[in-house]
Amino acid sequence: MNMITLRQMRYFDALARHLHFGHAAADVNVSQPALSMQIRELEAILGIALVERRPSGVRLTSEGHEIARRAGRILAEARDLVDYGRQAGGVLSGELRLGIIPSIAPYLLPRILPALTGSYPDVDLQVRETHTQSLMQELAQGRLDVILAALPVAGADLETRPLFQDRFLLAVQNSPDLDERQRVDPAGIDGSSLLLLEEGHCLRDQTLNYCEGLRPQGRSAFGATSLSTVMQMVAAGYGVTLLPELCASVEVRDERVALLRFSDPQPQRSVGLVWRKSSPRKRDFLALADCITAAMAGDVRPPLPDPAAAGVTSAA
Repeated sequence: MNMITLRQMRYFDALARHLHFGHAAADVNVSQPALSMQIRELEAILGIALVERRPSGVRLTSEGHEIARRAGRILAEARDLVDYGRQAGGVLSGELRLGIIPSIAPYLLPRILPALTGSYPDVDLQVRETHTQSLMQELAQGRLDVILAALPVAGADLETRPLFQDRFLLAVQNSPDLDERQRVDPAGIDGSSLLLLEEGHCLRDQTLNYCEGLRPQGRSAFGATSLSTVMQMVAAGYGVTLLPELCASVEVRDERVALLRFSDPQPQRSVGLVWRKSSPRKRDFLALADCITAAMAGDVRPPLPDPAAAGVTSAA
């Protein structure tokens, strides 16, 4: 009896993700005919059709969806097995595939990379920046080792390590009569002026969750792919936005933008690491967590002033 190989499962996993033979072949660094042959052999061994081959593209059969799910789980376990063998190399040595969301990556990486490479010179850090949903899928498939994202995340097979709390600020267009010491009531935000990132960004979802009282039809239809674009719109007077404090020192360099704190309890997001419980690299992830925490604690950038410390009360 012929046995299924990990290579066949890896090729089918790529095809299931890309739904295109050419793109899947490029992903696993083989020719398209070689990948197609392995898929056909896999179908022959299983005795079922996994894909529908159409001129317009590829579609998985119902059986193909189930095989793709099972193959992804097996491939993740196989990667964990390799990781287990590599643990003899020491803490944070060798390749570490880190996923990170766009609203954290450009603001946190410059702070932690020097500390990480200084403390663990043998680590080969591979960074993948994309939306939370994609990162979670790649983590489950074993294509990422650990991700840095906003918590909580769903999944009984996941383990998390909170790192720090990141408060939200209200970014508005500056004006001569603006008192930056005032506290903002979220109920006073005009929904039609709220500028958001496009669908798929967890920062957009967090903003809408906090401003849940806003009428959906009153919200701006504007949707940007980056915070930098949103901040330029704020500076030009097109609206306001919620900005994580982590991003403030990078994104707010324009005197036309002012930052206001919210009234207590101030909105915030919890930032932390997420990994599969089945991964044997928990020691690495905890070391990474300690490195990030130490780097954040040693950051010499001055924090934004908190009006509460100066005895300023909430604005009416």
